[in-house]
Amino acid sequence: MRLLLDQNLSPRLVRALADLYPGSIHVRDVGLAAASDDEVWTYAAERGLTIVSKDAEFHQRSFLFGHPPKAVWISRGNCSTRDIEMLLRARRDELAAFEQDLEGAFLALG
Repeated sequence: MRLLLDQNLSPRLVRALADLYPGSIHVRDVGLAAASDDEVWTYAAERGLTIVSKDAEFHQRSFLFGHPPKAVWISRGNCSTRDIEMLLRARRDELAAFEQDLEGAFLALG
């Protein structure tokens, strides 16, 4: 599973999670730091990436448009980058199952 980390998440997560999610990128690294949600959505869909965000907008888009791309919503409030890293590590099996789910478009992690 390759992740596209949204602007509301630290770009340090790409390196921190490279062992579990190789090929993942941050929007900043591909010139999308100031992009609209529509541009991020299109970029992810065209490249087979799963969007990971703390923005509920992608939750809504997944219900309207389905997938691709798939979207993962980090529904925790204020938390550290380390907390998000540990969440994505702890839920790796759930994320892998989500990736294989032909119907699933959205996954909330809290």
